[in-house]
Amino acid sequence: MQKMILIPIFRIICALMTNPLSIDNYQRPRLDVPDNACKVLLHSCCAPCSGEVIEAIQASGVEQTVFFYNPNIHPIKEYEIRKDENKRFCDKLNIPFIDADYDMDNWFERVKGLENEPERGERCTVCFDMRFERTALFAHENNFSVISSSLGISRWKDMNQINGCGERAADRYEDVTYWTYNWRKMGGAPRMVELSKKENFYQQEYCGCVYSLRDTNHWRMQHNRPRIKRGVKFYGLEQQEIDIKNVE
Repeated sequence: MQKMILIPIFRIICALMTNPLSIDNYQRPRLDVPDNACKVLLHSCCAPCSGEVIEAIQASGVEQTVFFYNPNIHPIKEYEIRKDENKRFCDKLNIPFIDADYDMDNWFERVKGLENEPERGERCTVCFDMRFERTALFAHENNFSVISSSLGISRWKDMNQINGCGERAADRYEDVTYWTYNWRKMGGAPRMVELSKKENFYQQEYCGCVYSLRDTNHWRMQHNRPRIKRGVKFYGLEQQEIDIKNVE
């Protein structure tokens, strides 16, 4: 009798524990694109951040093109890894992927004098400005009336800072609007991680620029943690690494 009672209760508890905002359970709403535009140019910083955004836009039946312009990423090997991961996911979904220039010298010139600014400080504003200005220019020249970015989905970023830079870049052209949608809401940020694990995306451990790498390693050394090893960590493979170590 006790077993007959426990089994239904266990099933009820499991049902209550099911996350309605997870990838498998979430019923994606139809997004309202500014000006009822039928296509969007999405600036992407990396595969983990853009994956959830790409799927959200695709679920609304909106045509999109991913624009990868990130000359801040250092070194070039790290840049290529992040770009290739992003392109791999876009190819899987048959989404056009634009590989823009890696004009690193221009980036260093833009942030000159801001080398010691903190994360989310003036250097980041200048960096976002540069990347969004190029995105808006491409949109203007290629008939995209709406641009947006995956940068804002990360909890490490300042949403107001990013939106301000995006709107400022779009204001350069009368025919371009920056879409300030909050990609974090309704479980967007957790789904970003969930999708990254599902796709085994490369898991970078610093924002991207040489100064971010410097500051992150400095923090790690102060807290007795090892320095960053680039190109070796991937979402969803942590448990596999633990299992291998246990076998050995």
